[in-house]
Amino acid sequence: MTTTPMLGHVALITGGVRRIGRACALALAEEGADIVLHARNSREEAEAVAREVEALGRRALVHLCDITDEAGVEAMFAEIDRAFGRIDILVNNAALRAEAHFTEMSYAEWKQITGVILDGAFLASRAALRRMAPRGYGRIVSMGGVSAHLGAKERAHVGTAKEGLIGFTRALAVEFAAQGITVNCVIPGKIGGKRAATAGKGIAGMPLVGREGVPEDVAEVVRLLCRPASSFITGQSIHVNGGLFLP
Repeated sequence: MTTTPMLGHVALITGGVRRIGRACALALAEEGADIVLHARNSREEAEAVAREVEALGRRALVHLCDITDEAGVEAMFAEIDRAFGRIDILVNNAALRAEAHFTEMSYAEWKQITGVILDGAFLASRAALRRMAPRGYGRIVSMGGVSAHLGAKERAHVGTAKEGLIGFTRALAVEFAAQGITVNCVIPGKIGGKRAATAGKGIAGMPLVGREGVPEDVAEVVRLLCRPASSFITGQSIHVNGGLFLP
C-alpha cells in the first residue's frame, strides 16, 4: 500500500489553523494531499500551519473569510480553482465556542453559533460538491460534537447545530453516493490540551480509557475517512470519545 494515498489530492479544512483543524491538516498532508487552510482572521496562525504543511513536502494555501458569507466562500473556492484546479476533500471544522444560559441567550448569539456550524457547512459543501460531482470523486467530513448527544448546559446553540450536522451528513451521503462521493461526520468527545476556556466545560465525566483525547485522536479518524480506499464508508457518524458516550 502506498504511504501517500492522497498524493495529488487537494483538501480544504475550514477552521483549519488550531487544535483539531490543524491536526487534520497535518494528517492529510502526511497522506500526500495539498492543503487549503481556512480561517476567519488568524493569518499569523494560519501561515504557521502552512509552513508545517510545506515542511512535509506539500503545497499550502491560506484563505481568510467569513464562512457564513456566501460571496466570501465562493471567492475562496475560486482561489482554489486557480491555485490547484481541483478539490477532493472537505473537512467542515469551522465552529465557534460559547456558553450562555438559555433564557439569557440572545437571538444574535443563537444565529451566530448555529450559522458558523450549519450555514458554513452548507456553503462550503455546496461549493465543493459542485466541483466534486462532475469528477466523480470526493470526501466530505463534518465535525460534530458529543454535547449534542450527552447534552451540555449553556450550550443549546452548539448542541443543536452539531446535531444538525448529522442529518446534513446523511442527506448528502444519499444524494451523492452515485457520484463516488462519501460524506461522514466525526464526533469528538472531550479533547484536552490548549483550547478555549469554554471547550468541554459542560461535559461531565471521564472517558472509559481514563484520559481526555488529543486533537490527533480525531485527525486519525478523519485521515481514514478521507483515503481513496474508504469508499465503502458513507453516511456515518463516528464517535471519537474514548468511551465517554456509548451510542
